[in-house]
Amino acid sequence: MSLYVLGDLHLSFGTDKPMDIFKGWDNHVEKIQENWNAVVTENDTVVVNGDISWAMSLDHTEKDFAFINNELTGNKIFIKGNHDYWWATKSKMDAFLESRGFDRIKVLNNNAYLADGISICGTRGWINDDSEPFDAKLLNREAGRLEMSITEGEKLGGTPIAFIHYPPIFGDEKNYYIIDVMKKHGVTDCYYGHVHGKAVKKAFEGNYEGIGFHIASCDCVGFSPVLVKK
Repeated sequence: MSLYVLGDLHLSFGTDKPMDIFKGWDNHVEKIQENWNAVVTENDTVVVNGDISWAMSLDHTEKDFAFINNELTGNKIFIKGNHDYWWATKSKMDAFLESRGFDRIKVLNNNAYLADGISICGTRGWINDDSEPFDAKLLNREAGRLEMSITEGEKLGGTPIAFIHYPPIFGDEKNYYIIDVMKKHGVTDCYYGHVHGKAVKKAFEGNYEGIGFHIASCDCVGFSPVLVKK
């Protein structure tokens, strides 16, 4: 069994939000499906690293989730992105998935999952700027959620890997709220999304203070899942 990650699917089967208005995003759904199914097997797991569906409510995600559940191979674990306005409590999302028969999808929200010795942990994250009280509050909250997730992952006994939607390092900006939590718990790898187009020039990939940072947003990785562990 292998573990992959791919963020920012930006699906819109249930709403009018075309992505082909953006350079490089033409036929992106077809690209995702072809590339995904070429490498992911039914026994593999893919972390979908935020910005999954443009739906504004949970009920309106049904067509997007049906595509992910039925047309893409393997098991999927969802993490919230900044455009996932449909996100609800975990109990509501779990109930929705069960009621629709989406049995290949799980939601990561203050918890963790074990996959072949890896504890899948994560949270949405936030911008790397705490100069405003609102942003500082969210940064503290997201750091707390990440710590809760990693703590749950440690209980599962696997090696914790962090999956964050926002990049903890972007250009000269560093989110020490998130970084310090990962360092505290000995996390050595972090996968993030959110970054698109020319902004990829500021996306940091490499080792920083003992943590390897890896980008996984769709258009930055050729609309193909990134291998985490084989």
